[in-house]
Amino acid sequence: MAKKDYYEVLGVNRDASEDAIKKAYRKLAMKHHPDRNPDNPKAEEHFKEAKEAYEILSDAQKRTAYDQYGHAGVDPQAGMGGFGPGGAGMGGFADAFGDIFGDIFGGGRGGGGRGGVYRGADLRYNLEISLEDAARGTETRIRIPAMEECESCGGSGAKKGTSPTTCPTCHGHGQVRMQQGFFSIQQTCPKCHGSGRFVADPCPACHGAGRVKQHKTLSVKIPAGVDEGDRIRLSGEGEHGVGGGPAGDLYVQIHIKPHQVFQRDHDDLHCEMPISFTIAALGGEIEIPTLDGMAKIKIPAETQSGKVFRLRGKGIKGVRSHGHGDLMCHVVVETPVSLTERQKELLRELESINVKDGSRHNPRAKSWMDKVKDFFGG
Repeated sequence: MAKKDYYEVLGVNRDASEDAIKKAYRKLAMKHHPDRNPDNPKAEEHFKEAKEAYEILSDAQKRTAYDQYGHAGVDPQAGMGGFGPGGAGMGGFADAFGDIFGDIFGGGRGGGGRGGVYRGADLRYNLEISLEDAARGTETRIRIPAMEECESCGGSGAKKGTSPTTCPTCHGHGQVRMQQGFFSIQQTCPKCHGSGRFVADPCPACHGAGRVKQHKTLSVKIPAGVDEGDRIRLSGEGEHGVGGGPAGDLYVQIHIKPHQVFQRDHDDLHCEMPISFTIAALGGEIEIPTLDGMAKIKIPAETQSGKVFRLRGKGIKGVRSHGHGDLMCHVVVETPVSLTERQKELLRELESINVKDGSRHNPRAKSWMDKVKDFFGG
């Protein structure tokens, strides 16, 4: 029976990249592995078929020979430079499938941790700023702790005058392979912890780590309009990398201090404005605060407590907004306190007038009392 085309087996085009071939094989290997399909007798056949296709197409020389001569170019019996007997059998599954496990857990070929090269960790700094600084933008300086390269050993971790040697356990690979049946699983070397190097005489300053904890001062530009929870990324200002790896990033998390006057709601601002009983009843003009100074608004006569006045464009222009938000002024009618006898006398006179014609002067109270009477069947 003629063999299927390897590209068709993996379901990729003939110009597929190495990554595309590996992803296709990984998907098929997981799908058809015999251990996952004990009731499907064809699963093992499909698995071996995918394994054979992967071993040919993942090798540059074998793939070239296959592209030129087809199956004959990689058949050891055909004498055309094939890959040797047993190359596509189950015996080779351990190595190929082990690479997949290595990719998943970070220990595969070319992984970021091979040879002891690691990217530094990202850091987060919580920065508290005022509402005014959040609205207008500012620049501030922060001091953060971070792991930096040890100056004494230059990051090698070895005592001055000595140098690390190749790890005797993993022979510099940083990974060791555990064989269980036909499974081969890679894991981090327990002796060198993935660095591939062994330090016999550690540096006394960093105790062999190659890094020491230090503090550094950074300048942070806060853009106008930032809001609670926004993050500012400072590239390369995180922890120093290991073994020459790149540094991580620093994320400055913005927190806005509570304000004495305003509460922020996205781009809008809210504030409460107490007004006198007289202004509420007769109307008038009052001044209210904004982030840009004082502004005047007219209070119409007979204004009730809770009335909201909107000042357009007096809010905040957010980082991603096209215009400024609004200022919402919530009116609170203030009951007078510490009254004189004359004030009390005038208020009693006012109340007696109101009682005589309550539906006219206190319509909300009259309406409410009518609802209470209806509730009790009056």
